[in-house]
Amino acid sequence: MYFDLDYYCRVLRHVWSLQQWPGRRKMLVRLLLLVPLATAFHALCFVLDYVFFPRLWRQQVRQPVFIVGHARSGSTLIHRLLAADGETFSYFLYWETFFPSLLQKKVIRAIGWIDQHCFGSPIKKRLQQWDEKKFGKYRHIHNMSLWNSEEDQFVMRAAFVTQQWALDVPMMDVIDLFHVDQMPERKKRRWMRHYRECIKRQLLLNGGNRIHLSKNPLLSGWVESLIETFPDARFAVVMRDPTECIPSVLKLVEVNWGGKGWRRKDYDASLRTLTQVSFDTFRQPREVLARHPQTPQVVIDYRELTSQPRTTVHAVYRAFGMSVTPAFDAWLRAQEEKERSHNSPFQYSIDDYELSRGQIETELSDFFNDFNWPRESPL
Repeated sequence: MYFDLDYYCRVLRHVWSLQQWPGRRKMLVRLLLLVPLATAFHALCFVLDYVFFPRLWRQQVRQPVFIVGHARSGSTLIHRLLAADGETFSYFLYWETFFPSLLQKKVIRAIGWIDQHCFGSPIKKRLQQWDEKKFGKYRHIHNMSLWNSEEDQFVMRAAFVTQQWALDVPMMDVIDLFHVDQMPERKKRRWMRHYRECIKRQLLLNGGNRIHLSKNPLLSGWVESLIETFPDARFAVVMRDPTECIPSVLKLVEVNWGGKGWRRKDYDASLRTLTQVSFDTFRQPREVLARHPQTPQVVIDYRELTSQPRTTVHAVYRAFGMSVTPAFDAWLRAQEEKERSHNSPFQYSIDDYELSRGQIETELSDFFNDFNWPRESPL
């Protein structure tokens, strides 16, 4: 199993340098004790997967679907609409991203079966209570749960390739998980090989014959690498007015850091880095996919997705040469009104950041022209 020692050392050095941070000692214990122990356990299970599940040697990843685009642009909505077609797609539930090994997932599912059928689900009930306590107060921002479909790049956390460290400690200016396409070739290949191994295990867990479905804004910087790793990959790029989704993301991470006790001066550098990554998140998928016109691709307009979710899903299936089953279409019809009426109470303002509406319009002028988003100062 791959482990990114370079990123581990960067994070360790950065945390070590935070002499005045009250949480420094606890984080160093995590890094110096818990991470090595967990990594050794995951690596052992990763090897045993090929012993206990020989089908893994032959498991293929065929025509995966990757949903990319800026965070808060509707990517979660389209991902969960598609994921409802469970006969077609395989995807990661959030709890499954904590356990990259197939053996680990099989054992946990077996424990869950015993818990439910032999004891009346006491373990699951406790987990549901924890889940509500942990995520319930944030569901108006992002509907997160251990049992929801989630960003599959989280499964690489065991390899120390995860944005979680930068959410716990503001250091987006220290580690870069976005610009994978610009990485040194050897490191990039190792990252992508590990990612493919994680997907293979998830596919086999779900029967082995489904299509992997991924949603992750971070992968907007991985598109070229994804095409190299999965030559028959298909891409859905979600687009939303950046004057809405960029400040929404900045506010989201600020709420996260503020909840952990960080002050604005502690994360200003990370906010600036995240702002630049936001611009790249719009540009890079377009630039890469323009170089690969043979790659099946579709652009999803947030306004159409939220007003006509069923029509949007049908358009995605047509672009990928797939058919919507009658049962799934009936579910889409029933779900449509619910999605149309969705309205997040999450509040944010672009004025809270070192970023103006005019700057966004200038940086992403071509996108404003193409999607006819409203401008502060019409051209």
